Amino acid sequence: MSYTDFSTRFHAHFTRSANERVFLGVQTDLGSLPDPSESEAQARLADARQLLGDVDGVRATVRGDFSKELDLDLAAMRLEGEILEFTRTFNGRTRRAQLPHAGDDIGDGMFALFINDPRPDDERLENIADRLEAVPAYLDALRTCLDTPVTRWAAIDQEKVEGLPHMFATLENWAGEVGWADAPRLSKARAAAEASLASYKTWLAAQPTEDNLHVGRETAAQIIKLRGIDLSIDELHGIATEFLARTRGQIAELGARLAAKYELGDASVEEVEQFLNQRYKVQVTGGDTSKVLERYREERRRIRAFIEERDLFPIFEGEDLAILQTPKFMEPSIPAGAMVPPPPFREGTRRSLVYLTLSEALMDEHTDLSIPSMMIHEGIPGHHLHLATAGIHESVIRRHCEAMDQAEGWTTMLEDYMLDVGYMGELEDEARFVGKRDISRLGARVAIDLFFMTGERDLLDVGVDADIAQADPFGAAGSLLTAVTGFVPGRVKAELNWYSQERGYPLSYLTGNHLVWALKRDVETAQAGKLSGLELDRRFHATYLDAGNMPVRYLRRVYEHVGLLPSAR
Repeated sequence: MSYTDFSTRFHAHFTRSANERVFLGVQTDLGSLPDPSESEAQARLADARQLLGDVDGVRATVRGDFSKELDLDLAAMRLEGEILEFTRTFNGRTRRAQLPHAGDDIGDGMFALFINDPRPDDERLENIADRLEAVPAYLDALRTCLDTPVTRWAAIDQEKVEGLPHMFATLENWAGEVGWADAPRLSKARAAAEASLASYKTWLAAQPTEDNLHVGRETAAQIIKLRGIDLSIDELHGIATEFLARTRGQIAELGARLAAKYELGDASVEEVEQFLNQRYKVQVTGGDTSKVLERYREERRRIRAFIEERDLFPIFEGEDLAILQTPKFMEPSIPAGAMVPPPPFREGTRRSLVYLTLSEALMDEHTDLSIPSMMIHEGIPGHHLHLATAGIHESVIRRHCEAMDQAEGWTTMLEDYMLDVGYMGELEDEARFVGKRDISRLGARVAIDLFFMTGERDLLDVGVDADIAQADPFGAAGSLLTAVTGFVPGRVKAELNWYSQERGYPLSYLTGNHLVWALKRDVETAQAGKLSGLELDRRFHATYLDAGNMPVRYLRRVYEHVGLLPSAR
């Protein structure tokens, strides 16, 4: 089999469901919901195994081609990860048997068709009506596949499902506003879908559930490895412990300086944070959150102007970023904000969506100090620039690759880097204090992710005074997260929701930060006497962005290949 034929089959495999096609920008056959059946799972598993078995034969045809050999290594890792996902068990059952996901499967694709699809209204509404009509059959199929769900996951799905009628109403209003000729069909489908969802919620609430969500150390190590992270569980725990100790010291030093600057006496870290949150809070009257959204949009413009003036990062033409309030049905899994990258296989403008959760309880988190950090992380030069650039890479395989350590390592590195090059001016200490306080969550995420996977409670011990002995794993994890970050209860709940489901993703933030800074230091050492300062930064940034998606341990090979690092082979 040729490399081209393999890439084509690989692409077909990872666009089997209509939701995958929506998110990836493959605009064909978008009117169906994912198939939750066991037969589809087994068919997909068989196809993944066959593709994995073909990799070595294809590799033999591309010997000496650096990019294609690297692509095949990435493809093998992605396929092995999917096979593990479909076959690993805990509580004697597969993950899919214990994870109710109606809210995601039904809501995410429809919302993407509504908010981030450039096709004409009538084409999108036709797909949405088809999907609404498919809801009853989808829910019937999902019921047959679920077996004693994890208690917390059942509660998460119920909360998400509760938010779907709000989105359906928005879709029905949209159909009326644009005068879609088949609007009565959509209304009828909506009524049937909501009735089925109500029945599903009642059914799910009556099901026996299982509190245990741990998969064990061996499986956890496999999950981490197949995310491309070549570090042991104990090494990751050590990185988190050291990071939190170092960050606490930095926060204490910054807090003391700021207390003196603002004449706060011997104010504690928490009191300094509360003072800064109030002093630099975006003022909102009458519950109008539009001013907060506009403040984020203004910050986006300021950051871009700063970057372009100094030529810090390559920004290609044809990218765009929309900043939106998080829809109700997505709030349970988006604690404060999130970014949906441009679909990598869609032609035209590469447009990302940044969601902001703007509840009254979270208003203290939207300040003139935190907003720049959020936009650096989610927009340009962060996720949007990285993933929009990766989405135009010539490699089909890399456009399918998911590398959370690379993505999150890049963004969290940039939060410090942009302060280092002077973005916040006289407010550098204030912004760094708030940023360090917030980024402390990364150390907690590693500990909680490892604990949720393994069930080993001592992994929550990262030198922080927290009640980690609570019998309830979410109570113990929440105590640590609260102690580290000071997050309000609503955000703690939402953070823990997705930590529990996205195994190995939460730990990727700090792990990626650790690995990316190490990569940058190694490049600086290797280039001593050749490149330095902004000239080296520009080369480092361009190489990172041009490489496309891949874990940092593979990215090192790219830096070796272009001569920025000595070859390790």
